This record gives sequence, C-alpha cells and structure tokens, in this order.
Amino acid sequence: MNFGVVFPQTEFGSDPAAIRDYAQTAEALGYTHILAYDHVLGANPDRPGGWQGPYTYQHPFHDPFVLFSYMAAVTHTIHFVTGILILPQRQTALVAKQAATLDHLSGGRFRMGIGVGWNEVEYMALNQNFHTRGRRLEEQLEVLNQLWTQPLVNYAGTWHTIPDAGLNPLPLQQPIPLWFGGHAGVVLQRVARWGQGWLPNYRHPDQAQPSLDTLQTLLAENGRSLSDIGIESRLSFGSGDPTAWRSLIAAWRAAGATHITLNTMNLHYIHPTQHLAAITTFANAIGEVS
Repeated sequence: MNFGVVFPQTEFGSDPAAIRDYAQTAEALGYTHILAYDHVLGANPDRPGGWQGPYTYQHPFHDPFVLFSYMAAVTHTIHFVTGILILPQRQTALVAKQAATLDHLSGGRFRMGIGVGWNEVEYMALNQNFHTRGRRLEEQLEVLNQLWTQPLVNYAGTWHTIPDAGLNPLPLQQPIPLWFGGHAGVVLQRVARWGQGWLPNYRHPDQAQPSLDTLQTLLAENGRSLSDIGIESRLSFGSGDPTAWRSLIAAWRAAGATHITLNTMNLHYIHPTQHLAAITTFANAIGEVS
C-alpha cells in the first residue's frame, strides 16, 4: 500500500517556506506522494444567477504544475499527482508541455489524475465549451499520448490539429501515467481503455463495490484486469482515531486499493503547522507509512 497526503491548499496559505516544510515533512515521514486539487478560477456566489459549488473565489488554489515544480526542487523521492486536473478546460498541447517539463524536473515523479470537472463558470472564463467536455477529453487522451511518445505528431481531429510538430524534450515517462477521477460509467470506461489508475470519490469500499465490479468487467473487455491498474482512495484525518483509520485501510486493501491518500482539510485548522502535526500523527500511528 502506498500512502500519500492531500496538500490542503485551500487552507494552507501561500508562504513558500511553509509549503517547502510540508513537502519535506511528508517525504521524511515516508509518504509516497502528494496530491493536489485543481481550479484556475473561483466564481462569485453573488453573481447573477447565483452559484452552487464547494469552492468560490475566496478559496485559494495554486497551479499544480507550478506547485509541484517547486516541491520537486526541495524534495528527492516523493511523487506528485493531480487529483484531478480539469483537462478539457485547458489547451492540450500546453498541458502536454507542462507535464513533460514537470516530469523532467521531478525526475519522473509525476502522474496525472484527470477529469472533466463541474465548474461551468471556469470553463466559460477559459473559453472552452462545458457541454462537450467529455468528448473533448477523449480526443485529448489520444493527443497527449502521441505528444508524449513521438518526436513528431500529425493529428487532425474535431478539436485538435497538429501539423507535423512535437515536444522537445519528451517526458522521462513515455507516456506519463494517466489516472481518472470520478465514478460515472463513462469514467470507468476510460479507466478500462486508457487508465493506469482510478481515483474514486467513494469514502468506503462498500460504496465502491458496484463500480469495482463494473470496472472489472470493462477491464476484461479490454484485455486487462484490476491488477493492471492502481486504485487510490482518500481517507479523512477526521477525529484522529487510529482504530478507525486502520479499519478503513484494511477494508480498502481488501477491495484492491493500492494507494491511500490522507486528507487533513475541513477540520477547522487555522495554521499550516496543524496540518503538519496531523500528517505526522497519522504516519506515527500507521506504522506502514514509512
């Protein structure tokens, strides 16, 4: 089992020294990866038409490519994962370039979790069509994999035209691992066809079992099995109960999870040191982290 941490960026602040300390502490404790959420813009809840969503313009988000490049420079072994990057609202070739650069700067310590997102306002602001995001993402997967593995690409699709051009340098990992977030049927199909891993939203494996059964069938249809992919769940620090943590970890392990990522958000912490203390407490209580 690989244990990681969710970087609590909406609550952590922007002090570079504190971010450095977080990354270095997570690495020293033996965590294998740091996961970061992604939003480019936040909406005003008082905008015309209102707004319903878990985040607003008042929630800070660091760009994951820049954040992880900084963290990579101050660490040596810990890996980085977007959980998730909202791919269809971005230019595909630019994402390919950013990811390839991060892969080089981190020494191949990057995997890219992706999804379609839910924030229509953000799509509008980035000049992308919210309603075609699923179909666009599937074309983006083809483009990314070609750009990451071929020095020159000729591609003509619905949303992309690449006229005999390519990235230089190519990433160290060819291709960079793609993991998919969510649990809708179409997401499971993408995992089965393209994914190296799945980032489900379920908090307990009992909730995930129907999707796991479906995924197993879809993987088999693509000549694959659950053992061919990674499965990463998130675990809340909650009230700080090691017994509850161990029980949930055991249940996820039995369900086939390969990664557990600790989340210390939404616990009313007001200072970065509280998050550092929480990830330390968890690592000490769950001896297998290191």
